[in-house]
Amino acid sequence: MDVVGIGAGPANLSLAALLHPIGGLRARFLERRPELSWHPGLLVPGARMQVSFLKDLVTPVDPTNPYSFLSFLVEHGRLYRFLSAGFSRVSRAEFTQYLAWAAARLPAVEFGSEVGSVEHRDGRFVVSTNTGRVLARDLVVGTGPVPHIPDFARGRSGRTLFHSSDYLAHRPAPGLRVAVIGGGQSGAEVALDLLTSALPSHLLWTTRRSNFLPLDETPFTEEIYTPQYVRRFFGFPAETRQSLVDEHRLSSDGISSDLLDRLYHRLYELDFLAGANPARLLPGTTPVGLDRHGDGWRVTVREDRTGELTEFTADAVVLATGYTQRLPSCLDPIRDRLSVVDGQPVVGADFSLELRDAGRSRVFVQNGARHSHGLADPNLSLTAWRAATIVNSLLRKEVYRLDPEEGVLR
Repeated sequence: MDVVGIGAGPANLSLAALLHPIGGLRARFLERRPELSWHPGLLVPGARMQVSFLKDLVTPVDPTNPYSFLSFLVEHGRLYRFLSAGFSRVSRAEFTQYLAWAAARLPAVEFGSEVGSVEHRDGRFVVSTNTGRVLARDLVVGTGPVPHIPDFARGRSGRTLFHSSDYLAHRPAPGLRVAVIGGGQSGAEVALDLLTSALPSHLLWTTRRSNFLPLDETPFTEEIYTPQYVRRFFGFPAETRQSLVDEHRLSSDGISSDLLDRLYHRLYELDFLAGANPARLLPGTTPVGLDRHGDGWRVTVREDRTGELTEFTADAVVLATGYTQRLPSCLDPIRDRLSVVDGQPVVGADFSLELRDAGRSRVFVQNGARHSHGLADPNLSLTAWRAATIVNSLLRKEVYRLDPEEGVLR
């Protein structure tokens, strides 16, 4: 093989889709799951994408590519119905259908192939899987981020204490006491689903943020999700990059305004129409204790301004605490050859990692470069542009034109 991809989520599916019409490059994308699975634990009713459907696997760099979302709609005979519906955002369920459709049509994508280890010998990567070995000149890691488990909950996850990524697998039955920790999009989706489909007897929703803050989707903020801004961001010193990531966090990690509306409306209904609202919302609070209490948990949170402590007994605790970027353990055999600065791998402008003594072989990383390329990296907005950047680098020529458009922020 010329290139092997580890993982077949949106990032590597985009790469596979952009490589498919080119030819001349042998590629395989190995996915451990038996079929496409994209955040299945959060496919709650009404969950919607936070980006435009035009920011699909291919359209921003190759709108004629057959693996676009519009092609998916046409093939399934629903384009005009979709247009008539006037959706402001695509449902996550429909976008998952689209991803599964693309994956099934891409011959380079293999499901049920779990990568156990990656070595580099004699100018080639040796990729060992549950079905055999694959040799490749280049490697693209697209395994995505992993759930972040806070220190107070680490090593204790199970049926009654779990990350929001497993929410539907462990959704509490109606009538239980539930605590949701985390005030981003996932926490809001879980809270609304509980209040709508599995009404608890008591619900505690806590976040360190001062309020349940909205996603910033204003035009000037959207400029940071463009290729020209990412290239500019890449050239900043590390301290400046981190400061900008912190400053713009709500452009990626806030709650969609329509979801906030639906949540507020549901709370109104429970207060004034149903006559009983089980929810207690505590923004500006920090979890300081999590202890076993019978078959459940005692959650202790501290009010950040006053220091006041609040205890809540829960039958189930949902950790809507986000994700963290981490290279997969299969890279352990070559990990000591990767250049690292301040605990982060050194990533080039083309998303390649610095790998010592590798000759012409290269490792590329998808969805693992927020520290070097900014908040757009883990976001779907620039998935196609990033994949096209990697395509050009793999082939060492310009296959896709990536000249940045002139933006407003210069």
